[in-house]
Amino acid sequence: MTTRSMENQSDFSFIARTDDEIDLRQVYGALRRRKSLIARITAATVLISGIYALTSKPVWQGQFEIVLANAQSPSSQASSLSQSNPGLANLIGAGSGNNKLETEVEILESPSVLKPVFDFVKQQKQQQGSDTQDLRYSDWVENLTVELVKGTSVLELAYRDTDKDLVLPIIQKISDAYQDYSGRDRERGINKAIQYLDQQIKIYNQKSVRSLRTAQEYGIEQDLTALQGDGTDDAEIKNSINVEAIRIAASNQIRNINEQLKQLDQLDNSPETLMYIGRNIPELASQGIPQTLDEMDASLALLRAKYTDQDESIRRLLEKRRLLVDVFKRQTYGYLYAQRSAAQARLKAAERPKGVLIKYRELLRTAARDEATLTKLESERQILALEQARKEDPWELISNPTLLDSPVAPRKKRTVALGLLAGLVAGSGAALLVDRRTGLVYSEDELNSLMPCALIKHLPATNGSAWTDAADLLAEGPLAQSPENSAIALIPVGDIPNEQLQTFSAELRRALGGRELIVSTDLRQTSRCSTQLLLTSQGAATRIQLSQLRQKLALQGTPLAGWVLLDPDLNLG
Repeated sequence: MTTRSMENQSDFSFIARTDDEIDLRQVYGALRRRKSLIARITAATVLISGIYALTSKPVWQGQFEIVLANAQSPSSQASSLSQSNPGLANLIGAGSGNNKLETEVEILESPSVLKPVFDFVKQQKQQQGSDTQDLRYSDWVENLTVELVKGTSVLELAYRDTDKDLVLPIIQKISDAYQDYSGRDRERGINKAIQYLDQQIKIYNQKSVRSLRTAQEYGIEQDLTALQGDGTDDAEIKNSINVEAIRIAASNQIRNINEQLKQLDQLDNSPETLMYIGRNIPELASQGIPQTLDEMDASLALLRAKYTDQDESIRRLLEKRRLLVDVFKRQTYGYLYAQRSAAQARLKAAERPKGVLIKYRELLRTAARDEATLTKLESERQILALEQARKEDPWELISNPTLLDSPVAPRKKRTVALGLLAGLVAGSGAALLVDRRTGLVYSEDELNSLMPCALIKHLPATNGSAWTDAADLLAEGPLAQSPENSAIALIPVGDIPNEQLQTFSAELRRALGGRELIVSTDLRQTSRCSTQLLLTSQGAATRIQLSQLRQKLALQGTPLAGWVLLDPDLNLG
């Protein structure tokens, strides 16, 4: 690994203990060391922000609010189109929800509404003697904001300008321009929608007639008319046909009619049986014959209470009753035979080949679908005609154009406060960057990782009284293992103050007694010593210096007793 790569690897070690833990002490230390730089940058930003706040022209704001209440009202005829036909609703501008609101915002911000207002602004400024050559529409429109109040259909529009007298007229112009544009746009959309519906109604009117005729002709051709009932309505055409249901119903009807005829034949056409069957046939009962027979029976009972059956009045009444029963009998038989024949015809029609019935069913469905589409188009056309007649605007002004009492910018206190905050942030960033670029190592953890030996003593850099005991301990401990007649080397690492170096070396000579102590940064000179002791301080050496020292000592091979740290922040007192 090269020296440069080792330096890059340790670039951020002054703010990190581990990969996941920030060492706030080291950050604080870097900021404290560069506090003068932070102060200068902060003062500069506060000064600039103060000058800006004092010299900037006041910015005035006007605003108004509109609500899209009419277009969203449940009573609106056009609101039903938003669900049944969203495409048509969008064409006329009667959409619902966020799409409608977003569309209105886009309309308010469109050049179609704002360009005439911009021309008015330019004209007014020219009359005031202002130079408008550099005034562009794209720059001017930045002074306008259109916001949708969250959860509502209310739109807030605000305009800002340094010319107080011009703000309110501009706001009024925007309001008038939007009102005029939205009204014309709404009318234009409804007219387009009506034209479209007229075209579609014409097309589907022809398609409906054509598809119905095709189904009828095919039914006649294939002898399927019995499946359509009596032809007085188009229920089967509208609902299509259920062949299986028709077959089952026809079979059941034939079975029931045969059973009724069998009962009449087995009971020799008894009046009681006849009356029972006839009464259960609504078509026959509605003619009144059963009721008439009941009245005759009641009259006979009264007459028989007074006279015998030989009485002329009773005989005439019995003869009338017999004739009426004969008529009712013929009607009953005729009706049953007719119903059986009709049911047999339906059964026969329902037993056509599968392909014929499937095609017939599809033709009926096509005819029903075309008829339903035509009805829907005519209904939508009627709704739009009513909406066209209403002549209502799709929005409502709920707040008149108003000029605020005080300027919205610049906010002097806020501007200065932001300048102060920005200065502190920028100064802190610059301080950390400068501190890093010096390459000096302040972190004890990083020093431990870069030094070629272990830390054996941590001393305060400004408390010389503590050095006496430390020197004694070093002389009696790590340094005592070296031969008595050999020299001991004290190697200062980095830029250690000369006073500290002389004081520490003097204390160490005293503790070593008569043994030779060589204080030097020349490793060739210290290599003849039996033991070497390293001395450094936080911020005294760079990463490059430490890396080079480590490599040289490794090549030299001279034993190292350890290293001593002089810490300016350590206080043992």
